[in-house]
Amino acid sequence: MNNPLSTITLFFSLLLLQVLILNNILFLGFINPYVYIAFVFYYPLKENRIPFLFYCFLLGISIDFFSDTGGIHALSIVFIAYIRLFFIRLYLKKTAVDYPFFNLNSEPFGKVFNYVVTLTVIHHFIYFSFANFSFQNFSNVLLNTLFSSIFTLILFFLGAYIFKKKN
Repeated sequence: MNNPLSTITLFFSLLLLQVLILNNILFLGFINPYVYIAFVFYYPLKENRIPFLFYCFLLGISIDFFSDTGGIHALSIVFIAYIRLFFIRLYLKKTAVDYPFFNLNSEPFGKVFNYVVTLTVIHHFIYFSFANFSFQNFSNVLLNTLFSSIFTLILFFLGAYIFKKKN
């Protein structure tokens, strides 16, 4: 995934998938998958995070533009992009020396699962907190976070399994 062409392809594929298909899914009235956050998981690790944060902002603001959500997607994806390295160090035990060789598909499933679940729940909690923006709707925030995270994770891991390259 260190190829710039594959990064651009991933960016536009996730943008189109989210805007054209997944934003039109509203299962049981409140479950909506946000698979576009996979960009954060698969973007190559580098020392300079400024371009990465900019690309995440660009992806989030593009989805906000098509979803008419006023910057909430941009805020939540930039936040998880910013804290991503902390969880990579915590769960995957990677240091700056490992960054050029890091590949999410080559890591053990349990560690990847913890990493992806944590960032997904954080993203969804931030998103739904700002979407509802009221303490009276806190139970709705928790329910939306829980069920949308589960749906997003199912789609993410299903897609990761289907598109996994055989070594």
